[in-house]
Amino acid sequence: MDLRSALQAADAYRAAAADALAARLAARPIDHEQRAAHGFAWVATTVAALEAVQGWVESGRGANPLDARIATLAFAEGIGQLVGGLPMGQNEMFRPVDLGIGAAARTLAESCADLLDTDLAAVRAEVAAALADGHWPSETLHDADLDAIRDQFRRFTDAEIIPHAHGWHLANDLIPDATVRAMADLGTFGVCIPEAFGGLGLSKLVMCIVTEELSRGWIGAGSLGTRSEIAGELIAMGGTAEQKVEWLPKIASGAVLPTAVFTEPDVGSDLGALQTRARRGGDGWIIDGAKTWITHAARSDLMTLLARTLPDAKGYAGLSMLLVPKPRGSEADPFPADGMTGSEIEVLGYRGMREYALQFDAMAAPADALLGGEEGQGFKQLMRTFEGARIQTAARAVGVARRALELGLDYALNRKQFGKAIVHFPRVADKLAMGLVDFVKARELSYAAARAKDSGKRCDIEAGMAKLLAARAAWSNADASLQIHGGNGYALEYEISRILCDARILNIFEGAAEIQAQVIARGLVERRN
Repeated sequence: MDLRSALQAADAYRAAAADALAARLAARPIDHEQRAAHGFAWVATTVAALEAVQGWVESGRGANPLDARIATLAFAEGIGQLVGGLPMGQNEMFRPVDLGIGAAARTLAESCADLLDTDLAAVRAEVAAALADGHWPSETLHDADLDAIRDQFRRFTDAEIIPHAHGWHLANDLIPDATVRAMADLGTFGVCIPEAFGGLGLSKLVMCIVTEELSRGWIGAGSLGTRSEIAGELIAMGGTAEQKVEWLPKIASGAVLPTAVFTEPDVGSDLGALQTRARRGGDGWIIDGAKTWITHAARSDLMTLLARTLPDAKGYAGLSMLLVPKPRGSEADPFPADGMTGSEIEVLGYRGMREYALQFDAMAAPADALLGGEEGQGFKQLMRTFEGARIQTAARAVGVARRALELGLDYALNRKQFGKAIVHFPRVADKLAMGLVDFVKARELSYAAARAKDSGKRCDIEAGMAKLLAARAAWSNADASLQIHGGNGYALEYEISRILCDARILNIFEGAAEIQAQVIARGLVERRN
């Protein structure tokens, strides 16, 4: 059958799932229906990914023969999972019975019988063979400027990041200052900051391309711009005129490296329970409390810090965002600011910036630190950045997924067993072929979310879907690539060992997979009403 007809059938199945979930939520809260709700989120995300792949092929960006094969595999696997079981986690499968939509699943299976009953082993072999011959699917965006930006950052990553990243990881080094400066010279930290404030004033789609290419080299490099993205968006959308003039040009140029200071011990996704306090005192603000999992805290110059400034206000209403400058730390003295101490959290991967637990004991912040000059707006201000941050995180995951695939392919071409390269064994070839399919699905869904953001529409659901799918693709590709490496993949000297550790965090930060699924499910049901 043609893929457009298959997409229509899948969309009808998604609608049936939405109706079934809405009926359940009319009787019980979503927290009592998490399995059904999160399963629906995965159904909707799978259909959205197929729609993105179909758009990629039909737009003419999918112009080479490999593209059609990838689309066929994406649809066959996606619809097969919709009918038979969607993996929500390593040991959690969502099946149609969990929403009482078995009849809709049977209808989908009958509608797509030709696709589901086709033996696609030959197609997978052709895709793997094309990879082995150096062919990749289309990636042009049919825009000379966008393609040039990708090429520029890919060449930079190949020359300046990939040759050094594994050594930096093993030594737990910070990304060298010279590399940070080189990234700044490319405009990395000002992609979306308006030109009037020294940025490039470009789109979220460009931000995806830049992040994807840097993360392909090392997730630390791709993530270095995340804090600038968050701080830049916070200030551009919510700052006073003076705050914009003061901070945005410095962030865009890389002269100021920001860090996001939100999470607290025992407070993950429940931001309404934050306890760090900021009170007026002397000529400014006095900050007391503890924060944890703060990335790049020592080498940063500016903290976007979420604190409770209205202690009598309940939950989110008492939270305010502060722009807190601090002296940049060094290896010898990582936290030289008065009233601020920190300790490093040792982690498996996601290195290059380091993670810290912070303590504030009467740390001073200037009188004009309050973002926008208004208390009680911190949570709302932060929420407005979640869409961009999650799209950027999806792009990081896409870069990691591609690097995992590149490493698996290179190893499979060069590793010989039983007289031939292991790329010629079907189980190895299948891993590569389906890894490429997952990479393309994640990439196109991330681009679709970025375009939605660039259009000015609310896109929290699209951003959540992109992040949810791309994080799974990164982990799946890393795991499959390590399996291709066999025992060597478990050795620290091999780059894939780092990629596996880096990929694992993507399902946790910027909203854990479970939180993403909850947001998607609730949002889609609300859109129906």
